[in-house]
Amino acid sequence: MVQEALFDCPAAAIGQVAEPILMSLDAAYWDLIWQGQKIHEFRRRFLTGPATWYVYLTAPESRLAGVIDLDPPIIDTPQRIAAIAEAVRAGNGTSVYTYLADLSQGYAMPIRQIREYPAIGINDLRRTLGTFHPPQGYTLLGRHPDLAAICRHLTEGPPLRSLAITHPAPAPTITQ
Repeated sequence: MVQEALFDCPAAAIGQVAEPILMSLDAAYWDLIWQGQKIHEFRRRFLTGPATWYVYLTAPESRLAGVIDLDPPIIDTPQRIAAIAEAVRAGNGTSVYTYLADLSQGYAMPIRQIREYPAIGINDLRRTLGTFHPPQGYTLLGRHPDLAAICRHLTEGPPLRSLAITHPAPAPTITQ
């Protein structure tokens, strides 16, 4: 399911423009992505198209660390989103269901590629921006040009490491 690759073809490359966002992530989930055990990001609300996710790792890491390319989300019932989580990592479906249970729908964004860059710590972010508060949900970078410039600066050099993730094709639906 996971392969090392130099090139991948995210949804953005086939006609949809990826929205640049800043979104926080716990370091434990960052590690699971690198291990190939987390290939979707689950959220209660999200965009409907692909996204370029600039990853801010939460405390105690407290740093802008990399970029994740997300395909358009799978939007479905909490039960079906939890089934996606369970299929990838046994036992994960329960926590995803609990997270989404009070909603009519949830979001599962397929992760296509992850790249890590030399980090920009919270103190550097605050020094450059004046103030910086890690996002609780996600921040559209198009609305924050100074923050967007820092994110672009993060990716100016080559990544420290990169991983492309291949998702299995959905099973065909058979109708009678």
